[in-house]
Amino acid sequence: MTDPASADFSRVDRTARADKLPYAALLAFAMTGFIAILTETLPAGLLPQIGAGLNVSEVLAGQLVTLYALGSIVAAIPLTVATRGWPRRRVLLMTVGGFLLFNTITTFSSHYGLTLASRFLAGMAAGLSWGIMAGYARGIVPVHQQGRALAIAMLGTPVALSLGTPAGTWLGNLIGWRASFGIMSALALVLAAWIVIAVPDRPGQASDERLPLLESLRLPGVRPVLFVVLTWMLGHNILYTYISPFLLQASLADRVDLVLLVFGLCSLVGIWIIGFLVDRWLRWLTLISLAVFALTALVLALITPSPLLIFACMAVWGLSFGGSATLLLTSAADSAGEHVDVVQAMLTTSWNVAIAGGGLFGGLLLDRAGAMSFPWALLILSLIALATVWINKTHSFKPGRRVH
Repeated sequence: MTDPASADFSRVDRTARADKLPYAALLAFAMTGFIAILTETLPAGLLPQIGAGLNVSEVLAGQLVTLYALGSIVAAIPLTVATRGWPRRRVLLMTVGGFLLFNTITTFSSHYGLTLASRFLAGMAAGLSWGIMAGYARGIVPVHQQGRALAIAMLGTPVALSLGTPAGTWLGNLIGWRASFGIMSALALVLAAWIVIAVPDRPGQASDERLPLLESLRLPGVRPVLFVVLTWMLGHNILYTYISPFLLQASLADRVDLVLLVFGLCSLVGIWIIGFLVDRWLRWLTLISLAVFALTALVLALITPSPLLIFACMAVWGLSFGGSATLLLTSAADSAGEHVDVVQAMLTTSWNVAIAGGGLFGGLLLDRAGAMSFPWALLILSLIALATVWINKTHSFKPGRRVH
């Protein structure tokens, strides 16, 4: 006869095991994001060395970053659509294999054109990885854990930006830029084995369940999320891209690395907070993050910059921005339902367009109005995003918590 107490204990034990997040798998996604971001940003800190190695100017060497971003923009949606019926692990391994192959080509190439081509193709691999990771990570956990799972899976991005890029630049100066890309290839090889061992496979979407691309865009709630991505990320990247001239206003131009480190570390705290709470208060966390972002911009716009003010605002900016990817990806996935991969690819494209737009519009503002115009642009864009979230709560940025 079964002891009722033992049966109760067994049920509790099974529930505890079911509620335990698959950290090894989620951290593999985080590592994929880390490699994707670091592969993109690594050349930025090594332009003189890369230019000398390829016998081109620093301006032409800088196009290694541009071509990577362009590859991601061009490929995210079509490749995600083309592969949405394939097993998820196979697609993820394809993207990691792309990082391995194209970073290896970059390591050994002495021809500028070949290097540019490898960077474009690496960007395509990144675009596909961003298109599938959010849906894949959410698909291996219960509904009530999807926000936390996504926060862990996306952890690689702030870690790469705050710690990986400075470390990669330091390492490149120490051992050479080619060796740095070789290390990226080695990391991709290790990651491929990690995925095979630790990440459970998921089936692709059945052909009779797939919506045409434009129909996915018409899903209720999708367009408001994409609009918030564009406005919020455009504002962020206007200042982030041109942080050096802005810091001149506070005599901090020689401390860009320290300022960005403060931003990055506070972003990590922000993503931890959001990851812990997002499954309960997605809507309010999004509103609070945007309100704090707008308030920070207002302070920077109205008060003469000083080193203390800059560091304080960068810390608050990092806290409010750190969880933005989790908030936006979660809301987009909630709106998309089973069509999450295609919508996430749209979100990835919107995000990269905002990054490119930040460089373009930030440059125009710097040229026409000076660096002190940046906070006003941030304020306007963040208020537009805040208003969009406020008026959309039925199909996107929904109130309430997830259920089991």
